[in-house]
Amino acid sequence: MNILITGGSKGIGRAIALRFAVPGNTIFINYHSDEQSARQTADEVTAHNARSVLIKVDVGTPQGCRQVIDVVAETTDRLDLVVHGAVKSITGPTLTMDPAQFAAATEVNASALLYLTQAALPLLTRGSSIVFLTSKGSVAAVPDYAALGAPKAMAEALVRYLAVELAPKGIRINSVSAGPMDTEAFRSMFATGADDRLAAAAAANPSGRGVEVDDVANLVEFLATEGASMIQGQRLHIDGGLYLR
Repeated sequence: MNILITGGSKGIGRAIALRFAVPGNTIFINYHSDEQSARQTADEVTAHNARSVLIKVDVGTPQGCRQVIDVVAETTDRLDLVVHGAVKSITGPTLTMDPAQFAAATEVNASALLYLTQAALPLLTRGSSIVFLTSKGSVAAVPDYAALGAPKAMAEALVRYLAVELAPKGIRINSVSAGPMDTEAFRSMFATGADDRLAAAAAANPSGRGVEVDDVANLVEFLATEGASMIQGQRLHIDGGLYLR
């Protein structure tokens, strides 16, 4: 399999990269700036006898997304799985948010899904799968989260529109929404309150624990299989039932 993961060097993206790190697979790991984490993830992938290709590109522009796909196309003529997990984390009150920063966040957190899908279309074949990583903030007002939540809501709408056009081609696209997880991105967004938020989420979870990055990797792995062939245009929750409360 050939797998492209934007934001693939850390957190959920890294977990997905390692899940698909088996002999014969090529993992294209897109990242923006953290060279050390990207190299470490790539080394872990190759340690499992899979091939890793690092792509240092900002996906916040149509040109950047095309550049990512151009690198992929230099190696293969087929993409089996595309995961858009890159985010631009800007937090703060919505009423005082800088419009330019909000626009930049929207490009990465939403529009890039469209840009990537359009650019990757020549490499997508019947059975290929696209997964967008979303969150609770797309359907509920999480404090200081508008620059992530609102664009993710836009991207979820794009998933539905794209699904209608991709389904006849045998290409799937879905959103995966996970509960709070202990990742670097989560801690950077909520700073000193991260531990309290994670503990509260775990305590409130009907399943008795918090969500982990491997839980998300499990679902993405399934969505890449033939068994998921009729799952199309959906927003899939993986949170142990936390969303129900």
